[in-house]
Amino acid sequence: MTHDDKGPIAADALDRVSWALRRAEWAVQGRKEQRLRSLGMVASHYALLISVHTEPGLTGAELARRLNVTPQAVASLVARLEDRGQLERRPHPRHRHVQELHLTDVGREALRLADAVVDEVEKKITEELGPENTAQLRALLGQVADAVREA
Repeated sequence: MTHDDKGPIAADALDRVSWALRRAEWAVQGRKEQRLRSLGMVASHYALLISVHTEPGLTGAELARRLNVTPQAVASLVARLEDRGQLERRPHPRHRHVQELHLTDVGREALRLADAVVDEVEKKITEELGPENTAQLRALLGQVADAVREA
C-alpha cells in the first residue's frame, strides 16, 4: 500500500494548533502530577480543591460541569478528599437533598501546599516565555477558547 494525501489523516495533522495545545497540556499536567505526588496529591485533587476554595458551596453537579468530568468521578473524588478531612459536605440552605462542598482547615492547608507546587510549574513556564510572550500566550489561549465555544 502506498502513502498518499488522501489517507485517513491529513498530512499536516501533527502540525495543527489543537495538537500543539494537547502536547503542551500533557507536558504541564505531567509536571504537575510529578510535583504534586510528593504531597500525596494528584492534579484532579488540586483542581477540585481550588474550585471549592474559589466558589465555596459548589455542589457535586456544579463541580462536574466546571471540571468537565462525570458526576460519578466528582463523587468519588469528593469521598476521597472527605475521608482525608479536606472537604466537608453541608446541607444546602434551600434544597434539602443537595449538599454543598466546603474546604476544611486541613483542605485549605493541603491546597496552600499544592498551590505552591503549581506556582513553581507556572513560574518555570513564565520565566521561559518572558512577560511579553506570557501575556500574548494567555490572550491567544483565551481566543482559542472563545473560538471553539462559538463554533
